[in-house]
Amino acid sequence: MKRSEINLLVENAAEFAQSCGFLLPPFAFWSPEEWRSKGPEAQEIRDCMLGWDLTDFGSGDFPKIGLIMFTIRNGHLTDTRYRKPYCEKMLISDEQQVTPMHFHWSKSEDIINRGGGDLAVQVYNSTPDEGLDDSDVMVSVDGTVRTVKAGDIIRLSPGESIFLPKGMYHKFWGEKARVLLGEVSTVNDDTSDNRFYEQVGRFPEIEEDEEPRHLLFSEYPRAD
Repeated sequence: MKRSEINLLVENAAEFAQSCGFLLPPFAFWSPEEWRSKGPEAQEIRDCMLGWDLTDFGSGDFPKIGLIMFTIRNGHLTDTRYRKPYCEKMLISDEQQVTPMHFHWSKSEDIINRGGGDLAVQVYNSTPDEGLDDSDVMVSVDGTVRTVKAGDIIRLSPGESIFLPKGMYHKFWGEKARVLLGEVSTVNDDTSDNRFYEQVGRFPEIEEDEEPRHLLFSEYPRAD
């Protein structure tokens, strides 16, 4: 992905969130220059991977296969200095923009439609060898349990949510319009806890065609 594209996507995402009444914390808007001035007081942001994250999953076609994320708060799977057992994210999924089929070995999560269009979520149980199981899937939508067929699609209107336990494959995309999503989960680690059904690239390769205006979490300068 080009840096110019990432700059515009981040700024547009912040504007879209604000238009939906969702406000981000101040560090969402720190420039690279501001980041270089931050010392150990901001180490939790660095270590717990808070902040902006976006990916085209190696597709080279972000509008069709991609996702924008902002991690607001998070703990750490191994560092006992960070004792939060939970994570909160904002996600943005454009209309018909797919997040590929995956599950998490450790994380369980609620995905909440915070506004915009509908969210379509396709679900499967996983097999012991991490394939797609053909068994019925038990899902909880806003605390109401239902059983669906393997590969069924659950559609969530604004305000609705779905619980996705660890080991449950899911794929999702927006319908009718861009969707603002919330994610409330156990601790998140995007470097080690994603099992994609098909091989994808989790973090984008960036072509530096202009200077960054906002850093992704993987680009923070370390404190001395």
